[in-house]
Amino acid sequence: MNSTLLINIARFIILILAQVAFFDKINFLGYINPYPYILFIILYPVNANKNGLLLASFLLGLTMDMFNNSGGVHATSCITLAYLRPSFFKFSFGLSYEYQTVKINERLTPERFSFILISILTHHIVFFLLEIFRFSFFWNILFRTVLSTIFTLLLCILIIYMFKPAKN
Repeated sequence: MNSTLLINIARFIILILAQVAFFDKINFLGYINPYPYILFIILYPVNANKNGLLLASFLLGLTMDMFNNSGGVHATSCITLAYLRPSFFKFSFGLSYEYQTVKINERLTPERFSFILISILTHHIVFFLLEIFRFSFFWNILFRTVLSTIFTLLLCILIIYMFKPAKN
């Protein structure tokens, strides 16, 4: 096994454990729910197998659905994020993505920030739309999506740069 695979397996397990043990307990005023477990999808290597990402994203979402008894909401939103991820890379990075020179866990640039923000926003929109699943709660969905996206974004950036690998 190569080191990238081991790092991804460890990241998968650690993010699920952290989400289930700690972050699922945070529900501020019923509107702010952080979901930093999607960092697995965001930080997945650019040049890695796309089908592997879709499968791993499905397993990530399915695991979260099993812990939260949420009926496929996490799996659907994770697969949507994984499927749209290359488009978000192209939008945020342009030619750098084409040459696969993108590394998300380096210093924060506007391109990296926009990629992380779009990814989190997409996940949360799909998640809260499917979780609430009523158009009459449009403002509730929008409010929860915006507040949770802001909180998750800050948390994800903090986690990325706290555990950033040291440069040699």
